Amino acid sequence: MTRHVAFLRAINVGGHTVKMVDLRRYFESIGFAGVETLIQSGNVIFESSARNTGALELKIEERLQSVLGYPVVTFVRSISELVEIEQHRPFPEAEFDQGAILYIAFLRAEPSRKSQQELMSIKSEIDDFHIRQREVYWLCRKQKGKSPVFGAVIERILGTAATLRNATTIRKLTVGYSLRSD
Repeated sequence: MTRHVAFLRAINVGGHTVKMVDLRRYFESIGFAGVETLIQSGNVIFESSARNTGALELKIEERLQSVLGYPVVTFVRSISELVEIEQHRPFPEAEFDQGAILYIAFLRAEPSRKSQQELMSIKSEIDDFHIRQREVYWLCRKQKGKSPVFGAVIERILGTAATLRNATTIRKLTVGYSLRSD
């Protein structure tokens, strides 16, 4: 069994409220084992014998659409992938001493070279970006509300759905799992 994390877009925002106990039950009804949730923003840890993340995403989206009545875009990473994502350090540590916050945008596929260049063109004194495979690392040097960048801007530029998580959340998801094997 491989341990995965599903990042659900737009859970418990915009009127789409889901209790975590219900969310765990929905995942268990798909046949997943060891289902856990972390915070109320749609982070679900689960075990599955399937390794194809695209198939897992589709299976989760279909189930959530049927029980919730609206689409829930889903991004799945194995715990080992998530540990690599969390350990990747694209920006100097000194940035964080100055109060910068790191967000990670999860994508379905690696963005095209053209869209990557377009995202890099909006770098500023406040915002910096690093793209690595299916993730965008967004360094926000001021409060998120003071930046012109937010999830929808990243999605529009890259031409694909995304969901954002604070690097602290990613760290919490990998603690205790990084020593377990997939």
